[in-house]
Amino acid sequence: MRFNFYFIIALVFCSVVTAQQDPQYSQYLYNMSTVNPAYVKGQAGLLSSGILYRRQWQGIEGAPETANVFGNIPLGEKVELSVNYVHDAIGDAIQVRNDFFNIDFAYITDLSETLRLSYGLKAGINSFKLNALGSDVVDDPAFNANTSEFHMAIGAGAYLFSSNFYAGISTPNLLPNDASLNGLKVAQTAIHLFGVFGYVFDISDTVKLKPSTVVKQVVGAPITFDISANALLYDRLEVGTSYRYQDAVVGLLGFRITPDLRIGYAYDFSLSDLKNTSNGSHEIMLLFDFDLLHLGNKYTSPRFF
Repeated sequence: MRFNFYFIIALVFCSVVTAQQDPQYSQYLYNMSTVNPAYVKGQAGLLSSGILYRRQWQGIEGAPETANVFGNIPLGEKVELSVNYVHDAIGDAIQVRNDFFNIDFAYITDLSETLRLSYGLKAGINSFKLNALGSDVVDDPAFNANTSEFHMAIGAGAYLFSSNFYAGISTPNLLPNDASLNGLKVAQTAIHLFGVFGYVFDISDTVKLKPSTVVKQVVGAPITFDISANALLYDRLEVGTSYRYQDAVVGLLGFRITPDLRIGYAYDFSLSDLKNTSNGSHEIMLLFDFDLLHLGNKYTSPRFF
C-alpha cells in the first residue's frame, strides 16, 4: 500500500510541474474527435457511435481507468457534430476523477474533387474531483478536505482529407486551468497541441495498409509521438501495431462482426520502468454505424479512418 500511495501522490503533484496529461488511447484513430474537433467522417447520413474502455498499468492499485462514449452526427454534407463524454479515474489512497463532456462543430469545404478541408470548434465542461477525506492520510492537514471544480473547455482544429489520406492539427483546450486543495495547487492543465497524419495504401483488392502517426506537444513538456501500422483484410479483420515514444509497444486487433458493428482490442506492452510493476494496459472498443439515409450501397467499402 505504501508504494501505491506514494506512486499516486507523485502522479498528482508532478502534474503541477509537467502539466496534467489528458487521457490517452491506443485506438485513437477511431475517435480522433477526442484530439481534433475538426475530425469528420465525410459521409452524409452515416451516424457513427462507440464505446471505449481502457484499464492502464494492470497490476498497480489506483492506476488510470478511462471510459469514453462518443458519437459523430452528420447534419448534411457540409456540417458534422461530434459528442464526447469521458470519465477518467486515478488513485487508490487519494482518488482523482475527471469527467469531460464536449460537443464539436465541424464545417467541411471542398478544395478539389477529391480533397476536402474541415474546420472545427470544441466547447465543453470539465469536472475535476479529488477525494482526500476518503483516504488513509486524512489526518494530514494538507489532505483533510475534498475538492470539486468545473472548468470550461474551448478547442479548435483543422482536418485535411481525401478517400485515402488525412492530416490534421489541433488543440483540444485553449483554456488551461488549475485545481487546488486547501489553497495548495494539486493539478494544472496546459495547452495540448496535436498533429495527425495517415495514408491508406490499397495493396490488393483484399488488403489495405494504413501507416499513421500522431504527434503531441504539451506546453512545458517534451514532444511525444505514436507511430502505427494497421492492415485491413477483406474489409473485415484488422491487425496492427503501434509504438509510443519511450512508453509502450501496442498490439491492435479489430473485427467487423456485421457491416454496422465492429469490435477492437489493444494491449500495451510497457517499455518504461513501469514494466517492472505493471502487466501492461488493456483497451476494448465497440463501434456501431447507423445508416440514417439508407445509403448502404454507398458504404459497402467504408473509409479506413
